[in-house]
Amino acid sequence: MIPWTTRAAAQLVLLISACATLPPPAPADRTHSGRFSLQLSENGKQENSSGRFSLAVRGADLTLDLATPMGTTLARVELNPSGARLTAPSTDGIREIRGADPESLTRELLGWPLPVAGIADWILGRPAPDRPADVQGEAGRAVSFEQDGWSIAVLERFDHGTGAPRRLSIARAGREQPGISPAITLRLVLDAPATD
Repeated sequence: MIPWTTRAAAQLVLLISACATLPPPAPADRTHSGRFSLQLSENGKQENSSGRFSLAVRGADLTLDLATPMGTTLARVELNPSGARLTAPSTDGIREIRGADPESLTRELLGWPLPVAGIADWILGRPAPDRPADVQGEAGRAVSFEQDGWSIAVLERFDHGTGAPRRLSIARAGREQPGISPAITLRLVLDAPATD
């Protein structure tokens, strides 16, 4: 079996070098954009990557686009009540895979899961309302919470600490068993509060 670090690096190189681009997402009820940094740790090895993201939310549907710092599309993850789809440029054009949940699709393509199912709520600094969560807060507002095996922390807010989240950390501990995902820390820095 190829180590996840080698597989992930090879897949990212292929994606970055691809010429195909994805069409813009459909109009949304709200959008978020900003920068991301990702840290993967397993067996004493660490990998870091960074880039840009945009998240479009339309009711129960969402589209998450990931790009390099220069704007080259890495992947698009779409989620709606009927399932998930991951689309990415490849050397042969556009590669698409479908499945029941986005985490398994990102694990298949990238070698690690991306927490897409909760991100539409987490980016607002709150847990998804339809699943259990352990919330720590102050003044009636979530500061950190755990949901779906992920730990989410609001590190900074807009409007001098009174507005929507500006910086977030989304982390998941690694597992010691072979074939299980590495420890993941995803940090988001939003360009501006959500737009409608």
